[in-house]
Amino acid sequence: MKKIFFVSIILLLLSTSVSMAQCAMCRMTVESTVSNGRSQIASNLNTAILYLLMAPYILSAVIGYLWWSSSKRNISPVTLLRQRIRKAFSQV
Repeated sequence: MKKIFFVSIILLLLSTSVSMAQCAMCRMTVESTVSNGRSQIASNLNTAILYLLMAPYILSAVIGYLWWSSSKRNISPVTLLRQRIRKAFSQV
């Protein structure tokens, strides 16, 4: 499970560096600056858009991981044993 999670995170990070998403207003700004010969602004704008796109997803992933790890840590060994016994008896 952990291996699949880490592979999916790596693939997600690699795929976002290739995408170049822009809104209509940003596109007009970039087209006007590129036609004037300033292409550095277009590159910086694409990087900023990708940064803003990834921030909520990273924040959600961190909160989800912290929630999951705290819920696993709060289970006592006795409770874990009871859950395993109930699961074993329910399969019989």
